[in-house]
Amino acid sequence: MNPAQLIGYHSEWNLACPGGFDYQRMAQERGQLCWDRVKNISGIDIELDFDHSLLKPVPSFVDMLLRAHRLRFDREKPFILLVAEKDSLDKVPENINVVQFLNRMEGVGAALTCPEELEKQGDHVTYLGQAATVIFLDMNNEVLLKIGQKQDIEPLLTGIKKGIVVNPRGLTPLGAKGIFETVTGELRSLLSPCTAKHTPWTRQFYPRKTTGPQGESISDLVAWVRDHWQKIVLKPVNGYSGRGIFVGPQSNSRDEDIQTALEVEPYIVQSFIPKDLWAEEYPWLDLKNEKVVLKQWQTDFRCLITDAGLIGFAARFGGIPTNVGSGGGNQSVAILKSNTQVKNAVNRINDAIMGLDYATVMEIQDETDQKGMELGHRYLTGPTPITLRPRIITRNHLVALQEYSADLWGDLLKLEKLWIEGKLDHVVQLDDDQAEICRMQPWGGSQALIASDGLFSFGADLANEK
Repeated sequence: MNPAQLIGYHSEWNLACPGGFDYQRMAQERGQLCWDRVKNISGIDIELDFDHSLLKPVPSFVDMLLRAHRLRFDREKPFILLVAEKDSLDKVPENINVVQFLNRMEGVGAALTCPEELEKQGDHVTYLGQAATVIFLDMNNEVLLKIGQKQDIEPLLTGIKKGIVVNPRGLTPLGAKGIFETVTGELRSLLSPCTAKHTPWTRQFYPRKTTGPQGESISDLVAWVRDHWQKIVLKPVNGYSGRGIFVGPQSNSRDEDIQTALEVEPYIVQSFIPKDLWAEEYPWLDLKNEKVVLKQWQTDFRCLITDAGLIGFAARFGGIPTNVGSGGGNQSVAILKSNTQVKNAVNRINDAIMGLDYATVMEIQDETDQKGMELGHRYLTGPTPITLRPRIITRNHLVALQEYSADLWGDLLKLEKLWIEGKLDHVVQLDDDQAEICRMQPWGGSQALIASDGLFSFGADLANEK
């Protein structure tokens, strides 16, 4: 399988402060527990691999941080800071876990802190008197500037200027949602066919002339959106976690939604990715009726990429858009080792779970949830929801995803150069303060963690059944 055979699209690129690097490990441990119980009870002979290095990204993520250290400080002892918002320090398990992982390494020091606790000594950024050699910044520039309205952020700005902050702030403009307009329009021929193929048609939304998904001429984009409402999505340019999104096929308030998108804040319009393409059926406990049912969930497959290439995934499920807030959570991923098609394996696993009685499946779910609480795989007061069946992929999919990731990294380098030259200003709207921070620390392909959120099919999607 080559990247051209990878089916689906990326819905967005998270380049400022991507996460998920340790949640997948926790999901893998819970998924392995669930699978072992199902396999032992049902006797199903499907072979799955939950332990591939790409399914547990933290070691590769840490390697990236240490490479960033060695580039500047060679053999000095690393002191790595993970800097996040103050009120999140005890609430984000993966940040806590990664710092603990680093501190268990011989000759490495690390701490989890916030901008308010940093100090500046000369050109050094210090925490409790110790100079940081690398800072992984778990916040975007907008949040940082809001903190700066009340607190002194000069120490962190010093780290940005010094070039010790990962992700480099110069990556931020490339995560702008409007960038997809250039990838599906004027820059398409300059970028890899793979990146262009997996980018949904996107345009900034305001009264204008442009071209449509098939290259057709559009004289009035607003009127065109009104006429094609069932095939589009409207997204705030600066939105996150599903905030303010209007999904045409799910909305009964077309005119009101369009008016909001025109008046309240900048929006983009994007082709709606057919939900059957990125939906799968999973066994699920119907607690009210005390039975096991097949439930359709939308899936989201985040690729985590560094200068060393693809290092792992973060698999999620939920509604539309896919995120924990829309009723889903994380899910384990397993590589299919048996000599069969993904769809056949998924159907057999679903049947095996559906064939168990309700009490048995409830017991397995309780064990999996208890494991989640032990691991700190929590959302609010309970365990993060997880599916009873893993997302199934093959080794051929891994090869395609690795090539896809390499192409995306190279294309982002081209886009950064264009932004620095001022050629993307029409699709990247940053206020002067944010743009200044971005220009303090150009990326240039240095160590970074980028995330591409994919709505992909690996062969078990519902569109396959039609």
